[in-house]
Amino acid sequence: MSNATISDIGKVNNASTADALFLKQFSGEVLTSFEQTTVTGDKHMIRTIASGKSAQFPVMGRSSAAYHTPGNEIVGTALNHNEKVITINDLLISNHFIANIQEAKNHYDIRSVYSSEMGRALAFQMDKHVLQTMLQAAAGTANVGDSGYEAGTIITDSDANTNAASLIGSIFDAAEALDDGYVPSEGRFCYLKPEQYYLLANATNAVNVDFSGRGSIAEGTIPQLAGINLIKTPHLPTGNITGTGTDAGGAGGAQVVNASNTVAIIAHTSAVGTVKLMDLAVESEYDIRRQGTLMVAKYAMGHGALRPEAAVQIQTA
Repeated sequence: MSNATISDIGKVNNASTADALFLKQFSGEVLTSFEQTTVTGDKHMIRTIASGKSAQFPVMGRSSAAYHTPGNEIVGTALNHNEKVITINDLLISNHFIANIQEAKNHYDIRSVYSSEMGRALAFQMDKHVLQTMLQAAAGTANVGDSGYEAGTIITDSDANTNAASLIGSIFDAAEALDDGYVPSEGRFCYLKPEQYYLLANATNAVNVDFSGRGSIAEGTIPQLAGINLIKTPHLPTGNITGTGTDAGGAGGAQVVNASNTVAIIAHTSAVGTVKLMDLAVESEYDIRRQGTLMVAKYAMGHGALRPEAAVQIQTA
């Protein structure tokens, strides 16, 4: 029998570790932390299933128009169909063990810090997986063979990571690529590392009202460029993600992607999808053998590229 790894947290209102109030309050804090931390949660398609290992997203092609020759029979034309299946990844967990003796000796409450960190850990991992899936979409091929259905787009800009003017130009090129793919103007987002976000926020032609800019150097903000909402996130993937570890999406490696030299990801809300089998939940159980309480926050989700034409990657090489 293996030993538990103990985390010191505070005693709550002199209650025992098995008190039901502890679990109820703890669950709420994890949910709050998750919702406040994730930056991609409301910016892509999410579908919940009650059971099963995967979910199907039907894809249909576009119709076409042609002139009719008088007297000719109208017999109809074929419309292309395809599907995108998203498979659930392994169960993702964040956990801590609290020993009775540590809880009894501690004189201050750090339970809320631990619970918040568990929520953040799950939120951060979800963001990483969604952003990696957006990169998969940008490198993907068209879902159906109709004319006008595009593959994803990769823009190479050698100094986009250090030159604001160059990065701005590439973001406009990304907007053009999305227009060419008939991607709606509403719901476009650009994800950037803080370094590149502040590079843009300090660019005169991006924030100065004389250039119709909408940002502020004083506040360090820049909400939009080329009609695309800018999102600052330290979780933008910039390395080669391989294997079957947590970042790769578990045993199936569903989120494996080479994100080397990535500067920005531009994606519409329809670019990727998430399938939820088990939404965020918390379990807490007293273990008499180890004289402490084990707490686990968990979810089971899967992520996949839905519309490659709705995703653009900007890279330096």
